[in-house]
Amino acid sequence: QVHLEESGGGLVQAGGSLRLSCAASVSVYVINAMSWYRRAPGKQRELVATISSSGNSNYVDSVKGRFTISRDNAKSTVYLQMNSLKAEDTAVYYCNAELTNRSWYWGQGTQVTVSS
Repeated sequence: QVHLEESGGGLVQAGGSLRLSCAASVSVYVINAMSWYRRAPGKQRELVATISSSGNSNYVDSVKGRFTISRDNAKSTVYLQMNSLKAEDTAVYYCNAELTNRSWYWGQGTQVTVSS
């Protein structure tokens, strides 16, 4: 069983920054990609950013230039640095890990609220 521990959510004013962290309970060597998803009230879950085992990253258009995903392999941890936050970024953010055996795991979610 893989456990993903998320932290870093909270309340911030528009234009502010937050950094989310997600620590995996397994070695980085069994993890392919790690991603952040979000679900805003009344909306479907959305893929925000992904980082591969080689460090390649992809972002949804709405966060490009504002969010940065990174990973610390020594700590099996992925981060999401969120700058210039907007009210529309308000959502529950979920960490996801895809393992080398193609199984997926999810974190419990962390609330991000951006006040305008």
